[in-house]
Amino acid sequence: MLTSNRSLMAIACLLMAIAFAVSPYFVQSFSGFDPNQFPIPQDDPPVQPEGYAFAIWGLIYGWLIIGMGWGLWRAREDAQWHDMRKPLVISMAVGAVWLAVAVASPIWASVLIWVMLLSALAALFLAPVANTTWAAWPVGLYAGWLSAASCVSLGLLAAGYGYMSETTAGIVFVALAIVIGSFVQAALGRAPTYGIAVIWALVAVVVANLESTPIVAYIAGGGALVMLVPTLQAFRKG
Repeated sequence: MLTSNRSLMAIACLLMAIAFAVSPYFVQSFSGFDPNQFPIPQDDPPVQPEGYAFAIWGLIYGWLIIGMGWGLWRAREDAQWHDMRKPLVISMAVGAVWLAVAVASPIWASVLIWVMLLSALAALFLAPVANTTWAAWPVGLYAGWLSAASCVSLGLLAAGYGYMSETTAGIVFVALAIVIGSFVQAALGRAPTYGIAVIWALVAVVVANLESTPIVAYIAGGGALVMLVPTLQAFRKG
């Protein structure tokens, strides 16, 4: 029964990675939250990265599919892979419906993206030390981007519902992303793709704010430099 459960979980993980990747085709109208979804429209919020940064999803989707396919083929019964797959399949299942929820409700979308993040982080810390190219590295890239995106979602809600000004929300939640990213990468001590994804997001925040909101750009740029330290250290362990 144990062997059967592991095989089923390996299959489920690959299928869910595929479902996650194709989900944007069913919600093609989504290109970020509509500014008017908030009581205070968020036309160009400082907390949000420049649009090009979202292209990372293509790499995330593809690498997760390839990685989970490799795992099904070569590590179907591996106990460490099985431990990683359990929270990962939850994260991707939530991710598969996230876009549909985001069109309807930024609040519920924010709740769900934090569910995605926490389960992705659990999967990352449980990822096998071996087979990093197919397990820890794609999951790390995914969890790293979610770490930034989850903070962006809170920043949009804080400014969009009037709890903070847009600039204050940018400062607070970009700083939160830096704290979370630095802590996770340092504690993990491997899977540098996690840090790379966070740095990618922070640099895109710099690009988005350098002229309009310099203070947010400076914080994001400083955070990217801070993130380089644990990320480079993680390359030694893979």
